[in-house]
Amino acid sequence: MLIDTNLLLLYGAEEQSFLPLDVIFIEGSTPRYYYQILKGKIKLNHYNEDGKELILAILTSGLSVCELLLFIDKKYPVNAVVVEQCIVLKLLKINFERMIDKNHMLSHDINKFLAERLYYKYIMLENNLSTHADVRILGVLDYYKSFSADQTQYSFEVLLTRLQLASMTGLRVETVIRTVKKLEKQNKLEIRKGKIYI
Repeated sequence: MLIDTNLLLLYGAEEQSFLPLDVIFIEGSTPRYYYQILKGKIKLNHYNEDGKELILAILTSGLSVCELLLFIDKKYPVNAVVVEQCIVLKLLKINFERMIDKNHMLSHDINKFLAERLYYKYIMLENNLSTHADVRILGVLDYYKSFSADQTQYSFEVLLTRLQLASMTGLRVETVIRTVKKLEKQNKLEIRKGKIYI
């Protein structure tokens, strides 16, 4: 969801730059800001008891970062880590709340965006419960394509590595590689110069 940059700046948002591997916030910390990505990528991750990384989402330009936690009194359940150099607009929580109170249509747009995200999270959860690797992988790919305006076949370039797909689905990298090739043979995706298109 993209809130107009000028509106964010009007309410006191500040631009901040981050480098790859910079941590924006950590699991267990208190949400204090609304973050909107202007450029770059951020991953939301968690480490299980064995230290294995689980990637819950990779967010790109125009998306906000864990904005739903600004509406409830809970700590972050994930870490936000920069994947590629990033420029983010950062707005203090109290100013975010003031902005929403003064702009009622914005509240409607945020509710719609949150509902769409929640819907697709349910779909991804259902897919990740599957014992079939192809169902898990297609679930993630379909989720990311759902944010694209162009829904025609092979129009969406997946900007995820095989390792990131493995971390998002709980599969081994080797399984992801084999399954992606199988899905290409079934015409469910296309591979061009090593990139996945769905």
